[in-house]
Amino acid sequence: MWNQFFLLEEYTGSDYQYVGKLHSDQDRGDGSLKYILSGDGAGDLFIINENTGDIQATKRLDREEKPVYILRAQAVNRRTGRPVEPESEFIIKIHDINDNEPIFTKDVYTATVPEMADVGTFVVQVTATDADDPTYGNSAKVVYSILQGQPYFSVESETGIIKTALLNMDRENREQYQVVIQAKDMGGQMGGLSGTTTVNITLTDVNDNPPRFPQSTYQFKTPESSPPGTPIGRIKASDADMGENAEIEYSITDGEGHDMFDVITDQETQEGIITVKKLLDFEKKKVYTLKVEASNPHVEPRFLYLGPFKDSATVRIVVDDVDEPPVFSKLAYILQIREDAQINTTIGSVAAQDPDAARNPVKYSVDRHTDMDRIFNIDSGNGSIFTSKLLDRETLLWHNITVIATEINIYNPKQSSRVPLYIKVLDVNDNAPEFAEFYETFVCEKAKADQLIQTLHAVDKDDPYSGHQFSFSLAPEAASGSNFSIQDNKDNTAGILTRKNGYNRHEMSTYLLPVVISDNDYPVQSSTGTVTVRVCACDHHGNMQSCHAEALIHPTGLSTGALVAILLCIVILLVTVVLFAALRRQRKKEPLIISKEDIRDNIVSYNDEGGGEEDTQAFDIGTLRNPEATEDSKSRRDIVPEALFLPRRTPTARDNTDVRDFINQRLKENDTDPTAPPYDSLATYAYEGTGSVADSLSSLESVTTDGDQDYDYLSDWGPRFKKLADMYGGMDSDKDS
Repeated sequence: MWNQFFLLEEYTGSDYQYVGKLHSDQDRGDGSLKYILSGDGAGDLFIINENTGDIQATKRLDREEKPVYILRAQAVNRRTGRPVEPESEFIIKIHDINDNEPIFTKDVYTATVPEMADVGTFVVQVTATDADDPTYGNSAKVVYSILQGQPYFSVESETGIIKTALLNMDRENREQYQVVIQAKDMGGQMGGLSGTTTVNITLTDVNDNPPRFPQSTYQFKTPESSPPGTPIGRIKASDADMGENAEIEYSITDGEGHDMFDVITDQETQEGIITVKKLLDFEKKKVYTLKVEASNPHVEPRFLYLGPFKDSATVRIVVDDVDEPPVFSKLAYILQIREDAQINTTIGSVAAQDPDAARNPVKYSVDRHTDMDRIFNIDSGNGSIFTSKLLDRETLLWHNITVIATEINIYNPKQSSRVPLYIKVLDVNDNAPEFAEFYETFVCEKAKADQLIQTLHAVDKDDPYSGHQFSFSLAPEAASGSNFSIQDNKDNTAGILTRKNGYNRHEMSTYLLPVVISDNDYPVQSSTGTVTVRVCACDHHGNMQSCHAEALIHPTGLSTGALVAILLCIVILLVTVVLFAALRRQRKKEPLIISKEDIRDNIVSYNDEGGGEEDTQAFDIGTLRNPEATEDSKSRRDIVPEALFLPRRTPTARDNTDVRDFINQRLKENDTDPTAPPYDSLATYAYEGTGSVADSLSSLESVTTDGDQDYDYLSDWGPRFKKLADMYGGMDSDKDS
């Protein structure tokens, strides 16, 4: 039995703990054998006396760390070192002691259980483990017990299952519970080790509480002008439950105003909102009483014994008076009037009254935005509608206007209302029928009598109740001797028929048929339309080929005299054109000097007096108004180009220059400019010719000479210069005397 040893764990002695002794049959006690130990912990945890074979443990051992150690022992000859026996294996088993307390799998457990649950309802199971050896003694046998949480909960000692232990636990009274569970080994006996854990238990809500109104009566106010859907007030029933168990539905179950009001549920606040369902009228009813009920939509059947899960309250609604606008007796008015009605004809009337208790008077008016032409008017006092202009159904059949009723109230004069007024204009036969289109037809030259050549249609702007009934006939002045006849088809159409066989387009190429169209209404209206019928050449199928008469071939064409007259007119026209072209070619401006004699012996005569005010080509005053538009100095037309001087440029006059200043400036320029042309009737003679013996006769430059000139030679020029010779020739004698 030496191959298995037992050793207690957690040895606390000061000496080594003795394990056991190894012995070989070959040992005679003379010290010739030596024992050797190998395996788990040999030489460290376990040592052996090589002489005696005693085995000892050098340290404290923990079974929970290693419950079994396997070692090998051998006896050898001390002198030779040879084994005297084969190697043997043995086991050292650690005996367990209760040195480990039970440990729970969680430090804190969380669990829920519905409120009002029956006794013994499962809540949660806790578990504790013990590291000691469950096969040796009771060191690992755990027993559960409740240290805290009674009398609400209990625990099964062997399984650790926690159950409810109290009936009707109400969440609304207490929701959270903390339970402490103990686990103890050694089967719960004295000296056993223990461990604890905490279990937090929450009661979940169930619908075990009905809704309750905090007060039995509510009162609200609302003006009578509140439109449908307007909220009036809020009511709320309290419910001790939570979540969906606290959801509330509100409804109006009874009351004299259940059809005038409505209640809806605010899903966020679980309040009941009272709203207006229909229009209110203070004058009809001032106070309404409602019965409002609050109920839970989610009911748990097992709690129905507690009573109905609903509650009701009374809601009193007071309607406040509001100054309302006038109310018309109808939502819309439809009137009729004949289109031939005279001005100021009454069509009908509208009526409106103040719905308030004051019954203030009402005045009427027409919204002119709907009657821009002011065709209708209204009596402001009694609401009578009458015409102010003549009507025409064919122009406008319906007139849609708006009538305004305004309350006469000094405190609130803006109270008014509107109503649409539809006025239909009734038809009167005031339009004559006429052709539906312009008719121009043809008849073949070989047409037979009573042949239909055209079908006529008529239209009428009027719209009689019994429909149109037109009649067609030839005008009286054309009825007799006409080559055509009218056949009334009695269906508002008529046909044009031929009355003879054959027509000649050279004798008569076109016929004009006046057709009288009459209606059958009162008073009868008629009109005359003209149908143009052309005579044409047709093929044998009746298809038109030509409607023109050949004038040059047929003897009834133009006469010879007419042709001669036409040719004569053409010749005269050509001659006139040729003469006009020749005159334009030979047309030239006359020179300023007409005579061929010496220019010094000629007098230029100007007979052109102009056309007066009617002569629009005489002079353009616009030139004076716009000086910048004047042309550059023009070349003279009465001298050779070699004698011209260069034109002298002058500053352009300003835009605002006065006309008088402009004329004076231009006169000064032309007086000093020898190149200025002879415009108008002013002639400038800057050229005196060539070959004159006397140079210049002008005395303007005499002041620039050094001394007096001798004019005796004038007497040699002949009788023409005798006067000058007498004036200047005797100057010396006068001076001497």
